[in-house]
Amino acid sequence: MTIKLGIVMDPIASINYKKDTSLAMLWTAADKGWSLYYMEQQDLFLERGQAYAMATELQVFKNPDKFYELGQETRMPLGELDVILMRKDPPFDSAFMHTTMILDQAERDGAMVVNPPKALLECNEKLFATQFPQCCPEVLVSRRTDLLKAFHKEHQDVIFKPLDGMGGSSIFRAKHDDPNVSVIIETLTQMGQEQIMAQKFIPEIKQGDKRILIVDGKPVPYALARIPASGETRGNLAAGGRAEGRELTDRDRWICEQVIPTLNEKGLMFVGLDVIGDYLTEINVTSPTCVRQLDDQYGLNIGMDLMNAIEQRLGAA
Repeated sequence: MTIKLGIVMDPIASINYKKDTSLAMLWTAADKGWSLYYMEQQDLFLERGQAYAMATELQVFKNPDKFYELGQETRMPLGELDVILMRKDPPFDSAFMHTTMILDQAERDGAMVVNPPKALLECNEKLFATQFPQCCPEVLVSRRTDLLKAFHKEHQDVIFKPLDGMGGSSIFRAKHDDPNVSVIIETLTQMGQEQIMAQKFIPEIKQGDKRILIVDGKPVPYALARIPASGETRGNLAAGGRAEGRELTDRDRWICEQVIPTLNEKGLMFVGLDVIGDYLTEINVTSPTCVRQLDDQYGLNIGMDLMNAIEQRLGAA
């Protein structure tokens, strides 16, 4: 039986051929002979209680000049797909939330969704990490200026960041004598209207912000350390960070052991843990990246590991 795989993602024409993780997943599925269907958020809809999409047949190629080809668009009940990869990048805005709700119906209609929509709704990538305080640095989530200022006064060197950003966007470091603490808090909280995170600064960021990938409850044995550019405090590749592979440390594996049972309980098959020094800072569940860099540096095929796990689950269903 040929597996029918759908993917919900950002416009495929705009992805980075050299780095994109979703493309690596699609290549692997194509290598396995699966049928591929491409969707963007606006293509999903509900009708008479059933989830549908205007899905487009997709072929992918390992050719930077022509890495995809779109075929015929078809009105398709999403329950006819065996599996749907939800790979739309954050921010987690109202459109993203509504997409997960439609995909939740697709699950009820019979499709497997990776990662499950219910878990995407429950697991904000920054808040989710706080469920494991034994792994985290000192953090505060609040929209009250007095509490955020008190946290800064106590810890002296603090990172302030929004709860729904990605790629290092809108992340501020405030040292003990920073005159802009008030305006940073006002800006990020939108004058007290939005919750934000304050996190004690971790000096080990100079050695990199490590991305550890978890595939079906098993950590990839290597992390990708994203090392900040000179003068930066953000290691994100989108913010100019440099990527360097690292073997997992004992502490990294311990953090994975703390988190994986909860990931399994929630059905989260593909997850990225962010670790700075000895501390877990985020748990990425929406569209984790860094597959291509780890595959290239260590001769891995992380996409195949994921597709094999999906195939096993489908076979067991």
